Amino acid sequence: MKILLNSDIPIYKQISADFKERIMNGTISAGEYLPSIRGLAKELKISVITTMKAYEELCSEGLVSAVQGKGYIVNAQDTGMIKEQYMRLLEQHLQDALDCARLAGLSVDEVCEVLKTLGSIE
Repeated sequence: MKILLNSDIPIYKQISADFKERIMNGTISAGEYLPSIRGLAKELKISVITTMKAYEELCSEGLVSAVQGKGYIVNAQDTGMIKEQYMRLLEQHLQDALDCARLAGLSVDEVCEVLKTLGSIE
């Protein structure tokens, strides 16, 4: 796991995003335990509180559950539902981006070029 200490994104959000991605793509399967809070904090050289905050976020989203005395276990996922949630979030962000593009007077082609430069879209 790579954490960017000088990022605008809080460290706990970077951690939870990394785990979300790995859970979604199947790298971490249902029934697997996440690394211990203390172990991950030590590995990343960050606060235990920061790691705990990331894990609590994953719990609140239903991706993992806390098991007393054992740690955090990955829950079975409805990937279709999760994909739909991400699709709605993407639509919101794209709408905000389109509003900015309109204000800047950008054309649809210019906006598409920006998307292409940000990542490969097939």
